Amino acid sequence: MKISMYQVSAPRFANALRNLSAILDKAQAHAEAKKLDPAVLGSLRLIADMFPLARQVQIACDTAKGAVARLAGAEIPKHEDTEQTVAELKARIAKTLDFVGSVPAAKIDGSEEREVVMKMRGEDVKFSGLQYLFGHAWPNFYFHLTTAYNILRANGVELGKRDYIGNP
Repeated sequence: MKISMYQVSAPRFANALRNLSAILDKAQAHAEAKKLDPAVLGSLRLIADMFPLARQVQIACDTAKGAVARLAGAEIPKHEDTEQTVAELKARIAKTLDFVGSVPAAKIDGSEEREVVMKMRGEDVKFSGLQYLFGHAWPNFYFHLTTAYNILRANGVELGKRDYIGNP
């Protein structure tokens, strides 16, 4: 059976980003219920030397749109990294979902061997499409998605595995 690069990329990123958006809704509701300043949500961290929630969401979005664009041979949309509030982060996710949804399957399917070149630490790193998706994009995406979830969970937002996984 041949793998569909589209099916294992764009729809999977989109599903996880929709789950992240719903998790942010729960964070906003938690802040309101506990009478916490919702403006502080974006600056929450797991530990001092890790990025805050806002940056975790930005990187998850960047990874998803970057992966879809690279696999499709398309230009990566640029987003300013200025979001701090839940509403701004949800808007970033929505923009990312719009882009991911706009890329046709035909542009991604067949990209298993397409060369993907990324600048990493000032050097060009080359991957095949399959190596890039499974060895770089997915692990990076899920790291930041999971860290965002854990930041909120560690700060009292009632979240569970179902919130993270959602509806596959």
